[in-house]
Amino acid sequence: MKNVAVFGAGRIGRIHASNLAALPGVRLQYVCDAVPSAAAELAQQLGAQVAELDQVFADPGVDAVAICSPTSTHSDLIARAAAAGKHIFCEKPVDLSVPRAEAVARAVAEAGVACMIGFQRRFDPTFNEARRRLDAGEIGRPEMLVITSRDPGAPPVDYLKASGGIFRDMLIHDLDVFRWILCADGDEAAWLSATASVLTDPAVAEAGDWDSTAVTIKTRLGRLCQINTSRRAAYGYDQRFELLGSDGMLQCGNQTPSQVLQWDARGVRADKPEPFFLQRYAAAYRLEIEHFFDCLQSGQPFKTTVEDGVKAQQLADAATLSAQSGQPVQF
Repeated sequence: MKNVAVFGAGRIGRIHASNLAALPGVRLQYVCDAVPSAAAELAQQLGAQVAELDQVFADPGVDAVAICSPTSTHSDLIARAAAAGKHIFCEKPVDLSVPRAEAVARAVAEAGVACMIGFQRRFDPTFNEARRRLDAGEIGRPEMLVITSRDPGAPPVDYLKASGGIFRDMLIHDLDVFRWILCADGDEAAWLSATASVLTDPAVAEAGDWDSTAVTIKTRLGRLCQINTSRRAAYGYDQRFELLGSDGMLQCGNQTPSQVLQWDARGVRADKPEPFFLQRYAAAYRLEIEHFFDCLQSGQPFKTTVEDGVKAQQLADAATLSAQSGQPVQF
């Protein structure tokens, strides 16, 4: 039986805590949150205890922690958990500062604990099937990846001000998908150009951020990736990618509530995409936390390591710099 503590009882913390509580061989022991009432509500719902951070780190019976608290707390909690000998699952990003993320990665390595970063798109059944077919050689050599990633609407301005910007907050997932799909054989980015605008809401500019971006990446082997993102899609949560290979193409489309097409005199209609990431990636969140504990049990490596978190953050920083300066970045 693995005993685990969850840090953060907000939206993402509730998802992970609920999935943890349903896993065989795992006991959700503690819930911690800066808002005591939120921690108490979640703990009562799932049969856990409310605890302070110091209590969790001092308890030798806690095998692992799941860090689902605000971004500003991630690196400190990873470092403290590593020092306490706890295995770590942490939502992205590791930290908004690349040097700090790199320092935390070193601390994890020195402590000898396992650390997985929550890039849940790698566990989406559709995306994962595309990666399996790529690995099986079904489309030959990968050459070009096109990613479309659009939210139904921007988060609150207060969130944007603390998010680190759209490249570090939103596109970090797409940048990780780029590495996971196009660089599966060890290739990496060599050149990146990014541009960004505010097209959906002037309040985003007042928060010092952008809401619409376009990124082009060239890898060391000459492969190309284009990523287009927007904080607004009137038709739902838009998550797609297309991979062109020497012998074919793989397309991953949107997930919809049903696959029914209605044909009548007015035309042909289908369901809109799922409304947001909570619905779109429900299975992925469940599968990634299962993977975390499966790997702790078997000793197999994680699909998403703290090093992956650092590299995605480096790309996000490069994209931010390119958009700010109007110049490409070389690695």
